[in-house]
Amino acid sequence: MNMPAIDPVALSIGPLQLRWYGLMYLFAFAGGWLLARWRASRPGSGWNARDVDDLLTFVMLGVILGARLGYVLFYDLPAYVQDPLEVLRLWNGGMSFHGGLLGVVAAFWYFSRTRHRPFLNVADFIAPLVPQGLFFGRMGNFINGELWGKPTDLPWGMVFPGAGPWPRHPSQLYEGLLEGLVLFVVLWIFASRPRKAGAVSGLFALLYGLFRFAVEFVRVPDVQLGYLAFGWLTMGQVLCLPLILVGLWLLCRKAPAPASAQG
Repeated sequence: MNMPAIDPVALSIGPLQLRWYGLMYLFAFAGGWLLARWRASRPGSGWNARDVDDLLTFVMLGVILGARLGYVLFYDLPAYVQDPLEVLRLWNGGMSFHGGLLGVVAAFWYFSRTRHRPFLNVADFIAPLVPQGLFFGRMGNFINGELWGKPTDLPWGMVFPGAGPWPRHPSQLYEGLLEGLVLFVVLWIFASRPRKAGAVSGLFALLYGLFRFAVEFVRVPDVQLGYLAFGWLTMGQVLCLPLILVGLWLLCRKAPAPASAQG
């Protein structure tokens, strides 16, 4: 089947264009804000609306700056050295989850230091909100017709513009399903009961790393990088290994008495 013909420009007003890729980020941040406000409103959460608004402001900055700089550094540095202004053209795509995660960690650290909250409690509060943002991000990739998978003869294989005549794995949809919907449901249920500090964040890191590592087997690596080793290891998989290890450590480590369900 052919990829659905979706104009990447959602709305044009004169020379101004509103692209679906940018809208997906707005949907992700809005959804995260609403869910965070709801979690903070629950009895015994230990959070208030002002804390949520401040934290999410830091997180948004961390996501955008970290994801963009992460892509530049991890995936395509020579191209951005040749054309530095391309760093500002976010509408062309090029955002790294792992870079965005580092930006979020920096936001957590700053918030925990300035508000005198334990770092892991801050991370546990936000972790269940992240998968819905990943879902919207992957939908943006799909609409842009980027990050497609390898050729396949499966009935749901799609022909993507610019990817040749062969049906391919819609790897963006695989990641949207696993990293987005499945991870959201699992984390939301897991975080609904008291857990030791870091457990919710650990489960997020572990499952995201495993899901992303698995999908990379059917996703075409970035053309400028290709496979890094063994004819199959990609940059995405390399960057997932530390996440998997950190997730296992957070889940298995001995910790003080369980924190509240709200992190």
